[in-house]
Amino acid sequence: MQAIAHLRYLRVSPRKVKIVLDLIRNKDLREALAILANTPKLVCRDVEKLVKSAAANAENNHGMDPKKLYVAECFACPGPTLKRIRPRAKGSAARVLKRTSHITVVLKEREE
Repeated sequence: MQAIAHLRYLRVSPRKVKIVLDLIRNKDLREALAILANTPKLVCRDVEKLVKSAAANAENNHGMDPKKLYVAECFACPGPTLKRIRPRAKGSAARVLKRTSHITVVLKEREE
């Protein structure tokens, strides 16, 4: 049994999100939340809320024991890219790509 939570259209590049997700993969729920609370990255706040949401899904929807939960999978996929322009010299323009992410967290129970 597994509990899944998704976060769509987060306005952070997937490359920056993956750095944080690599820190919590295969960690116990409490340890993952402690890592997210003490890591000085802006995206940690959003990932922490997502992990708590997945834990609530596991406990309330699937009847799983919160003490046995661990982060089985977590990944970030690129979402749609917002294309903007920035004025440059001699009337030209440069394109600015504002990337978005779709994040998925999967929690499972440890087998004792």
